[in-house]
This record gives sequence, C-alpha cells and structure tokens, in this order.
Amino acid sequence: MNSWFKLTERGTNFTTEVMAGVTTFLTMVYIVVVNPAILSAAGMDFNGVFMATAIASIIATLIMGMFANYPIAIAPGMGMNAFFAYSVVVGSHIPWQVALGTVFIAGVLFVLLSLTKFRYILINAIPTSLKHAITAGIGLFITFIGLQNGKIIVASPATLVTLGHLAEPMTLLTVLGVVVTLILLVYQVRGAIFVGMLVTAFIAATLGMITLPPQLFMLPSGLENTAFKLDISGVFSQGLYAVVFTFLLITLFDTTGTMLGVAEQAGLLQDGKFPRARGALLADAIATTVGAALGTSPTSAYIESGAGVAVGGRTGLTAVVTACLLALTLFALPIAKMLAGIPAVTAPALIIVGFFMMNGLRDIDWKDTEEAFPAFLVVVTMPLTYSIATGIGIGFIVYPLLKILRGKTREIHPIMYLFMILFFIQIGFLSH
Repeated sequence: MNSWFKLTERGTNFTTEVMAGVTTFLTMVYIVVVNPAILSAAGMDFNGVFMATAIASIIATLIMGMFANYPIAIAPGMGMNAFFAYSVVVGSHIPWQVALGTVFIAGVLFVLLSLTKFRYILINAIPTSLKHAITAGIGLFITFIGLQNGKIIVASPATLVTLGHLAEPMTLLTVLGVVVTLILLVYQVRGAIFVGMLVTAFIAATLGMITLPPQLFMLPSGLENTAFKLDISGVFSQGLYAVVFTFLLITLFDTTGTMLGVAEQAGLLQDGKFPRARGALLADAIATTVGAALGTSPTSAYIESGAGVAVGGRTGLTAVVTACLLALTLFALPIAKMLAGIPAVTAPALIIVGFFMMNGLRDIDWKDTEEAFPAFLVVVTMPLTYSIATGIGIGFIVYPLLKILRGKTREIHPIMYLFMILFFIQIGFLSH
C-alpha cells in the first residue's frame, strides 16, 4: 500500500489518509440526496438517479485514487444537474432521455480530449474573466433555484418574482435550514451542509412535516428505471449541439480548475504543473460517460476534496476511502428519499453551494470594462434566462466584440472567434 500510494514519499500515513477520506465524504455526501432531488424535477426516477449518482461517483473516485493517486473525489456536479433538469428538460421541453444523450456525447468528447493536448488549448483559449464568471453565474443560478424550491421567492405577475410568505411552514423551515447550515459553517463543522440537512429534517419530523420510512436501509434497487435509457439519435435530430458544448466546456475547465486548486493545496504541483493530468481528467471523463449511461448528469471534481486535504490527505488512498464510504450510501435509499421529500431540506444546500461558487468574482478586474462587462452579462443572464448555455453564449459573443472594437483582435484566441459565431447563430436563429 505504501509503495502504491507513496504514503511516506508524500509525508502522510494510513490513519491520516483514512481520516481525510472520511472528511471528504462528509463534506460532499449531500450530493446523493440533492442530485436525485433535482433530476426528479425532470421526470426521472428518484431511485434510478440515486443509484446512478452513487455508482458514477464511486467509479470515478476509485479511478482517481487508484490510478492518478490524487486525494480528489468526483461526483455529479452542482449546477450542471440544475442546467440538465431546469434548462434543458423542463425549460426546453426536451425528454430526459435525449438530455442524457447530450451528456453521453459530451463525456465521449471529454475522453478524447483528455487523451490529447487540445484540452489545454481549449481551456487556455477562454479568457480567465469568463471562466470565473461562468462558475459564479452557475452559482447564482442554483441559488435562485434553491430560493424558489424553498419558496423564499415566488412568482409574481407584476414583478416576475417577489418575496414569499415567510410565515408559511415550508418557507420558514427553509430559512431555518439556511441559518443552521451557516452556523455550522462558521464553526467549521465537518460536513456542515449534510449535517444541516439532517438537522432541518429532524425539525421537520418534529413538526409532522416528514414521516420516517418503515426501514432506513435496504438493498440497492431502481437502476433499471434510468440505466441505458439515453437517446443519442435525438441529440442530432433536435440539433442540441450547444447543450453538448455547454456540458463539455463546463466539465472540462471546472474539473481542471478544481483539480489544480486541490493539488496546489496539497503541495502536489511540480513547477506549477499538474503531473498525471491525463489520468485525473480521464477519471472524470469516464465517470461522465458511464453516469450518462446509468442515468445522471455530468460529473466533476469536487472542491470539497480540499476539506480532506486540510486534515492531511495527500494521496489517492484518501479518494479510495471516500469511494468506499460512498458505496455504503447505496443501501441508504430510504434515508435519501426522506431527506429529498421536502424541498426545505435540500434548498439550503443549493443556496449555500451557490454562495461558494461566487468566490471567483473577486478575481475579475472590475475596473477593466472589456473584461468585466462580458463577465457581468454571463453572471446576470444565467439565472434571468434560466439557461447556463445562454449565459455562456452571450459572454462569448460580447467579449470578442469589445476587443474587436478596441482594435485588440490579437488578444483573442482564434477559437473564441469560432465560439462567437456559433453562439450568435444558436442564440439569434436557433433558440426559438
């Protein structure tokens, strides 16, 4: 074990790695509850998505730990699941089977890119300000969804949205769940989001809003309701290329950015470079492809892995421990359905995770209009159009245009001009 994971070489030991794996698990296990809850809004079977979420996470995290030897966990990404359910399926009236087809194609493309150097060309072609804006925009988007699900904001004929009735039990419980989670975060409690969900569920149970299931654990079941139901031909017949590109783009640079951040925190970068990047990216690419076949939205490296690194995780053994604990969740379907059965339990998680994703805005130069305004449009239009793809497209159109008007055409990578043309056609002529 020591020779495989290089424990001594990286200044760690078995006990430390196990504790790091447990810590990472506690900080990101909320996804096995939240992801099925979100994709259920797209008409997908909760049990099937729950199984697909856990299995895809286990496979990817094991590959990451065993072959890339990094203490990084992978699971269906927050934001991409919301885009899948609310923008692609509900918003655009696309069957979830076809939406899974777009994810599968994006996963296959990601696998191919992971085997070539073109992945770096694609990532480097996108301006840093737009990268930060996309992440922040997705954060604002899922926060908006969390506020809606918890009925903190509701539809209004006069103003489109307005403040909900805080005296309603569901709304009040959502607010209470946010407060509880924030308190746990302030006191740096491990797994604050998941613990917050449990506390909120306990309060709901005492108020009679939740009924405990007859059994808390059961044998895994339900995967047949979503596995291999994807419709790839529908992707081409409906021309969903922008959706495929959106999934691919977000997965590629979100995963790369997260991996670099966690590796830097763990002191594993070599001369600023990410060793064994191919294996690490392949872990996520394979998981996205397998996850789509089983019935879930794209996977991504989890920034919560940094919590495990913070307590000493330095090798892939941390990821292996996390994967083993994720395997145990396969037997906890009744608990997951109970927690997801009331929006006030999952809504605070969406709101808090969205808050975390806004962090990158501080790295945008807001004094430089050429950089800041396209970023601003990305962040604002994602929640207001209810579409991550539209937000990205508007940013990719406006950014090059401003540079062209300023005579700075050489500052733009040729790929960005291609993106600008494609998104202009998509938004201007194919969206309606």
